[in-house]
Amino acid sequence: MGSEDALSTIELTPLRRLARGVVLGQATITVLVALTGWALGGRQAALSALLGGGISTCGTLAMALVVCGRQPRAAVQVLVALFVGEAAKLAVVVALFVAVWRLIKVSPAAMLAAYAATFLVYWIVLARELPVFGATRRGRGGRGRGADALSLREMR
Repeated sequence: MGSEDALSTIELTPLRRLARGVVLGQATITVLVALTGWALGGRQAALSALLGGGISTCGTLAMALVVCGRQPRAAVQVLVALFVGEAAKLAVVVALFVAVWRLIKVSPAAMLAAYAATFLVYWIVLARELPVFGATRRGRGGRGRGADALSLREMR
């Protein structure tokens, strides 16, 4: 591998960790919303919330599997994988929504609430990984930032 190859290769391990965090976070939020649905609306609301959150989680998992499939890869290959992964995610989400709407009697409000709640996970996980927010949290089980983390003051 020449020096040009080394500069254009992307290490996917941090991306895999991030994707795993999003998928696990979405699954957790799905269960919490389903439990809330059970308490407020009964069995059908809980099932609907599980399905809505599950659809979003499955879509994210599909994208993660496509994007993080092999390692290391050239930057162009990662970019293409992002587009293909997003298309796979969209296809999974649409197919699952269509299947659920046609096959199962659901509570639309609970289903869509859980689906929407899973999007909060993206913001929470990504905010945690930004150097501006993560710079002060060193030593988080090997996930702390090194010299590349910038504080807000250093960025100005």
